Amino acid sequence: MSEQTKAPEQELETAQEEVVEQAAEAQTQEEAPQAEQAELSPEEEIAGLYAELEAAKQTIEGQKDGVVRAAAEVENMRRRAAQDVEKAHKLALKKFANDLLPVIDNLERAVEFADKENEATKSILEGVEMTLKSFSDALNKYGVEAVNPQGEAFSPEFHQAMSIQPSNDVAPNTVLAVMQKGYTLNGHLLRPAMVMVSKAAE
Repeated sequence: MSEQTKAPEQELETAQEEVVEQAAEAQTQEEAPQAEQAELSPEEEIAGLYAELEAAKQTIEGQKDGVVRAAAEVENMRRRAAQDVEKAHKLALKKFANDLLPVIDNLERAVEFADKENEATKSILEGVEMTLKSFSDALNKYGVEAVNPQGEAFSPEFHQAMSIQPSNDVAPNTVLAVMQKGYTLNGHLLRPAMVMVSKAAE
């Protein structure tokens, strides 16, 4: 090949190489400012770290609040469950005690109207009295107390007036007689006492 033919080819290759070099230099010049921008000053790095720390603290506080709320909700559920159990226990005990009151009423009537002079039934009467005492002690153990207001002032909270009798011997609104004892369960009325109440004589 002649020298004249090679010259244009070499010139073309040289021109291509120059274009590639110029493009590479231009890209390097464009990336240099970006690299400079990516590099932060120590103050900026510290500020960024503080921002990340504050964000982490807020995340922790949020999680802590969630844990506290969850614990409070669990405690509320536990307390409500305990209250429900206690309420159910009291309701069952109240119903049970109410069912037993007629039994103790009958035992008291048996003792009250028994012929205490009859030797033949004396041992039976003693047995009934012992049963009545044991029964009363068992009720007292579970908070059931008798209301026997003989001679006391009438209280509509615990007494039910069945009749009113004029009397000069006692003050008005005094319980003259107890027709049926009342009962309380742990201080709360279970059954009012049925009573006769006095009033001023005319």
